[in-house]
Amino acid sequence: MEQKKLYRTIANIASKEYKTEHELLIDVLKQIIENEEIKLTGGRIWKLDPKKKAYRLLFQTGKVQKINEDFLLPLKDYPFFDRLSTERTILAQETNKTLISKGILKYSASGVGKKIKIADKRYYEYLLAVNSDMIGNDLRDTLNIVATVLTSKLNERYLSQSRKNLIEDIDKAKQIQRSILPEHEYKFYDYEIFGVTIPAQIVGGDFYDYLKIGEAEDRIGIVVGDAASKGLGAAAEAMYISGAIRMASNFQIKISPMMSQMNQLVNKIFKDDKFASLFYGEISNDKKGLFLFANAGHNPPMFYKNNRKEIVYLNPTGPLLGPAPNAKFETDHVNFSNGDVLLIYTDGVVEAANDKFEFYGEERLANVFQNNLEKTSKEIALLILDDVIKFSTSESKYQDDKTIVVIKRK
Repeated sequence: MEQKKLYRTIANIASKEYKTEHELLIDVLKQIIENEEIKLTGGRIWKLDPKKKAYRLLFQTGKVQKINEDFLLPLKDYPFFDRLSTERTILAQETNKTLISKGILKYSASGVGKKIKIADKRYYEYLLAVNSDMIGNDLRDTLNIVATVLTSKLNERYLSQSRKNLIEDIDKAKQIQRSILPEHEYKFYDYEIFGVTIPAQIVGGDFYDYLKIGEAEDRIGIVVGDAASKGLGAAAEAMYISGAIRMASNFQIKISPMMSQMNQLVNKIFKDDKFASLFYGEISNDKKGLFLFANAGHNPPMFYKNNRKEIVYLNPTGPLLGPAPNAKFETDHVNFSNGDVLLIYTDGVVEAANDKFEFYGEERLANVFQNNLEKTSKEIALLILDDVIKFSTSESKYQDDKTIVVIKRK
């Protein structure tokens, strides 16, 4: 058969829907044996068994004597198997006595599928072996075409399965990440809290959490973190830090030592180019509204003092988590009075960019914040987020995860 016609014929056969790759290989072999133009009298499919270091019979068809099922061809008995990885097709005299007794006197086989390493050599996952009255270059060309099409189709299946597995893994990551985030809205004595996060990709490195502290639960920890980079790597780092700080809160460790421990963990567990910013604060039912906090290189939250009508910035009390294992972290404090509002956010908010590559910026954020102070925490957070989204463009390369947490004392 003319080679291009043969290629199209095999490609059409192999393009059908098959449940397994074995079904694909078996159906194609059957049809090429039955095709009178290809002039083959029989064929077999062998599958590599790395543990046995041999090819195991998978399927056989045609006008030839049948071989016992699961018959093995040891690699050591066929030195020319070593050449298959480079030559693709081998035509040779058969040396196996059992096969010779079945009337298989000449060996004609092509490698199909991916290559698997055994010791220091690579072997095709499958062998396509055929019987023909004509052993020569024409048969070699035929087998090369069949093997090439089958390998291409198997690769498509591998890639499709890899994409499916990746999608499943990403879905699992999304579910896990959602599971570590608390409910948006939270009430604690006379404080109302609302948090929201939007990843730039399917999953992201931003996170926030509300942590009940102590048996009496008379304190609550507010956490907002931002792991460097984006995607799955950042999400993994965020989930690790979030889990670690949640665990630490169960032991009621003081804020400064806890931040030091988080820093050492990030430095130890993640690569040198990984780091995170973290803001942690604690509210209690203290009448004076005491709010203890530590800021590890995070964007300074905006604390609006209602009695003074001004914003106070809660600046860093220590460096980013990760780069310096022995870094020190101090604890600072402010006091919530009635009407005071705290806005905690990640850099994806102020660094959101429009189509002119202009950043949203702290000044615009402060204006939107101050213009909506009479509203609830939820309304303030969502109005800011809406304004950021309207300002920015999805095409900008500066897009990052966005997280906002608003705390208001009523």
